[in-house]
Amino acid sequence: MAARRGSLPLVAVLLALLCRAEAAVRELKVGYYAETCPEAEGIVREVVARARAREARSVASVMRLQFHDCFVNGCDGSVLMDATPTMLGEKDALSNINSLRSFEVVDEIKEALEERCPGVVSCADIVVMAARDAVVLTGGPNWEVRLGREDSLTASQEDSDSIMPSPRANASALIRLFAGLNLSVTDLVALSGSHSIGEARCFSIVFRLYNQSGSGRPDPNMDSAYRRALNALCPRGGDEEVTGGMDATPRVFDNRYFKDLVALRGFLNSDQTLFSDNARTRRVVKRFSEDQDAFFRAFVEGMIKMGELQNPRKGEIRRNCRVANGSPSPATPKEVAAYRVMDF
Repeated sequence: MAARRGSLPLVAVLLALLCRAEAAVRELKVGYYAETCPEAEGIVREVVARARAREARSVASVMRLQFHDCFVNGCDGSVLMDATPTMLGEKDALSNINSLRSFEVVDEIKEALEERCPGVVSCADIVVMAARDAVVLTGGPNWEVRLGREDSLTASQEDSDSIMPSPRANASALIRLFAGLNLSVTDLVALSGSHSIGEARCFSIVFRLYNQSGSGRPDPNMDSAYRRALNALCPRGGDEEVTGGMDATPRVFDNRYFKDLVALRGFLNSDQTLFSDNARTRRVVKRFSEDQDAFFRAFVEGMIKMGELQNPRKGEIRRNCRVANGSPSPATPKEVAAYRVMDF
């Protein structure tokens, strides 16, 4: 009997933990804010449209935030968090530092929503709505987004560094990454089509131009005329912060990106590899290059699937997307540098 009495608290603890874990995975649904903040989606689109009017490139940057958020421990707004004296943020991860941008657009959206519906709309949901609107406002497809996410309490630079792919990634590595997130080869190729809009830095392609795979030579999977244009944009030893369009129509969401890959005019190695290095991804690239509607349908399906990735830990609705509620002020650059070298 003593053993049985001793086991009851353990059972109660396990049941409590199970209930807590189940509660943390929230049910997402279309129209989640219909009663609590009915103007939420309209406010988000209005702010994104204003940002686009100020700087056309900003909407592509906003859309990219969803990828870098959802791939690292689920869609929880962690990518938006600034570093603190005790936490390295994902903004400083290898794939994000000096690259991710337009956080101020999310700040502007959050400020407008807090004024209208304080404490209601999560930053994670803002990212998902804004990504959809970025596509729509540049000529791409529209879709209904499922909402109801919570914001994480922390961010993890380490997790971002271990998960997010490099611009040098090949098709096989990308297939494995996406498969680990229950995303198919078609999802991979369709979601890569997000590069239909936006720009990338010379930093991400100089190796392709001058030293592909350590060969001392350019990537052979590159149209010669396109390579000459990129050589002019990104000369050896030049300013690697200069940017170029990731396809020939970087302000319009269309299937030009795939046409460019077929023509060996992909900007990033991780883009061109989808056509040049793998038969499975090549078939999908060719199909999308010939059928824009097929690309749009697959892109919407992929965005919805990616948006279902959730962080199982209990979260909150942040009042400021850059910091957890009740957290200390963001760290200064000197504090971030010091934290990086601390021995834990």
